[in-house]
Amino acid sequence: MTTVAMPREDDSAEPSSKTASPAIAPESPAQVRTPGVDEVRGTRVAEQPKAGAAGDSAVFEAAPLQQVLKIVGSVVAPTTLLTALMVYFGRLEAAAFFWYLGVQVTVLDLTVQDYLNNSVDGLLTPLVVAAAAALLVLWFHQLVLASLPARARWITLRVLMPSAAIAGLSLLSLAIPAFPAFPEGRGLGLALGVLLLAYAVRLLRLLIAERRPEQVPRHAPPAVAVAEWGAVFILVSVGLFWAVGSYAVGVGLGRAEQLEATLPSRLDVVAYSEKRLSLQAPGVREITCQYPDAAYRFRYDGLKIVPLQSGNQYLLLPAGWTRANGTAILLPRNDALRLEFSAPGQVRNAAC
Repeated sequence: MTTVAMPREDDSAEPSSKTASPAIAPESPAQVRTPGVDEVRGTRVAEQPKAGAAGDSAVFEAAPLQQVLKIVGSVVAPTTLLTALMVYFGRLEAAAFFWYLGVQVTVLDLTVQDYLNNSVDGLLTPLVVAAAAALLVLWFHQLVLASLPARARWITLRVLMPSAAIAGLSLLSLAIPAFPAFPEGRGLGLALGVLLLAYAVRLLRLLIAERRPEQVPRHAPPAVAVAEWGAVFILVSVGLFWAVGSYAVGVGLGRAEQLEATLPSRLDVVAYSEKRLSLQAPGVREITCQYPDAAYRFRYDGLKIVPLQSGNQYLLLPAGWTRANGTAILLPRNDALRLEFSAPGQVRNAAC
C-alpha cells in the first residue's frame, strides 16, 4: 500500500526569511543569463562600451567650457562686451575714414552714439559670416560624424584629425609678421588656427576612444580642463579683436575712397556767412553780397558736405576734392553760418 504525503497548508513555495539562505535563493528572471556560444567554447568576449559613454564624454568635456563662459560672463556681461566691440570697431573705422580725408578724428568730437551708429553696417557682414561658418562646423560634427558607421567614422577621424592640425598650424603662421597676408589675415589666422588645433585635439581623443573602447577614458583634472579652455578662449578673443580692428580700418578707408569717387554726384552746398571766412581751397568761390544790410554778407560756392557729421562743426570738401591735392574745411556750427543744399551742377546767380 502506497502512502502519498500531501503538503500542509503552512508549507509555502518560498522559504521563510528565517531559514532562507542567500546561496540557494532562486534567481529572478532578470538575473538568469544564458551563456553565449563563445563562452561555451571558452572564448573570452570583450565587454562592449556602454551606449552612453560617448555622450558622457561629450558632457564631461563641455563642462569646463561652460565654466569658463560662466566666469567670463560674471566679469563682463555679454551686452557690455558687444557694445565695447562695436565702439572699438566704429572708432577705428572713423579714424581711418577721416585720416584719408586729411582730418584728425579727435577734433570732430564724435560721441559713443556716433561710433555705435557707424559700426552697425560694418559689423554686419563679419558677424553673419562667422555665425554661418560656426553653424556649418557644428552641424558637420554633430550630424555627419555621429551618423557614420563605426568603420567609416574611424577612417574619417584618421583623416580629419591631422588635416585640422595642419590647417591650424598653417593659419597660425599667418599671425607671424614675417609672412605677408591681407590685413585681417593675421588676426583671423590666430583665432582660426587656435580653434582648429583645439578641434584636432578633440578628434584625437575621440580617435583614441574609438581605438580602445575597452579602456575607461582618462580625463584631465577639472582645473587643467578649465585652464585649457580658458587659454583657448583668450587666444581666440585676441585674434578676433585683432581681425576686427584690421577690418574696421579697411572699411573706413573703403568708404573714404567711395566718397572721393562719388563726390561730384553728391549735393552741392552753399555756405553763407556774416563775416569773411577767407576760404582759399581750390574750386571754392567767394562772392560778396551787394546789399549792405544783408544778414549774411559772404557766399561760398563749390562745396560738398561729408556725410558723417557730429558735434558743433561742419566738415566740407571742395567739389573737385582729391586725396592728392584736396583740402578739408571745418567750420563751426552757429547762427553766423547758414548752409544751402541743391542738386549737383545747379546754376546759381552770379550775385549774392
